[in-house]
Amino acid sequence: MTTPPSPEESERHLTTLDGWRRLVEEPPPPPPRLTDAAYDALGEAGQTAFDEARLDHHARLLVVRTSVVRHTVTCGRRLVLLNRHAISARRGLIVSGAAGTGKTIAITQLGRSHELRDRARNPTATDRIPVIYITVPPAATPRMIAAEFARFLGLPVMARMNITDLIESVVGVCTDARTGMILVDELHNVSLTTRHGAEVADTLKYFSERIPATFIYAGIDIERSTLLTGTRGAQIAGRFTLIPTRRFPYNSEWRGLVATTEETLHLRRHKPNTLAKLDRYLHDRTGGMIGALSHQVRGAAMDAILDGSEEITKTGLEAVPLDVATEASEFRSPGSTR
Repeated sequence: MTTPPSPEESERHLTTLDGWRRLVEEPPPPPPRLTDAAYDALGEAGQTAFDEARLDHHARLLVVRTSVVRHTVTCGRRLVLLNRHAISARRGLIVSGAAGTGKTIAITQLGRSHELRDRARNPTATDRIPVIYITVPPAATPRMIAAEFARFLGLPVMARMNITDLIESVVGVCTDARTGMILVDELHNVSLTTRHGAEVADTLKYFSERIPATFIYAGIDIERSTLLTGTRGAQIAGRFTLIPTRRFPYNSEWRGLVATTEETLHLRRHKPNTLAKLDRYLHDRTGGMIGALSHQVRGAAMDAILDGSEEITKTGLEAVPLDVATEASEFRSPGSTR
């Protein structure tokens, strides 16, 4: 039998019911913005606690309702309505793009929106599980996929249980709990060119036929993978709508993303519009990747708290190393001064 996650671990992982519910709940309010005088008046212990609260605030991933997030939520909502009375062949959604382009944010915000709507319609129900979120493990097998569903639901996964036992257990709970949306992330880990990969695709299809829910997939460059080719791929392509995610061009939406990110900063000496004036540099540095932008700004904010500078400058932004793909020159515009 697998060891169940501890309460602390459950709170951190979206692939558990406790972790998912933590995402759905409203985040705690940010710490207040204090002047230097008010900060000095806190004393050493108070300053330490206040700084920890600010570090925790900047550690949280900022969710910005980008055009991709809005489009995903709209399309997902439409599909839920279209699937409401479907007996079989329910329609689904695939969010596909390069790493760091906001795929997971898009599908989790869709799931969060669906769950909040379900809670509003059923305010007294305590036994509902409107949304399930799982990730596809590398080299996944059908049993591993079934176990991921079971782990989210908190069901025991014992060695003596075969895949049929697992599937029946999961389907029974999902049916009783009125699960209406299932999010499957890291779909690129499935390859239809391997026997296990083909069986995993069949298992997901079987779940979609047994559970009256809308399935939402996300993965890296799915449209270029084997998942949409051959007989199995044709079935997926015939039932799923594709939403691509890409790097943001330098335009008004990018400038709005930078401005929104800057508004979340809680630094005592940060000059307003500093990041807004650096939006072109930030685009060159991150290649228009929203994940890299969030990492760079949040990292610089934490450095500013830890070193006492309490402001973000271009030098501070430069000091935050980004992921290898973003740092590679091929991701920077030809006119970049980086």
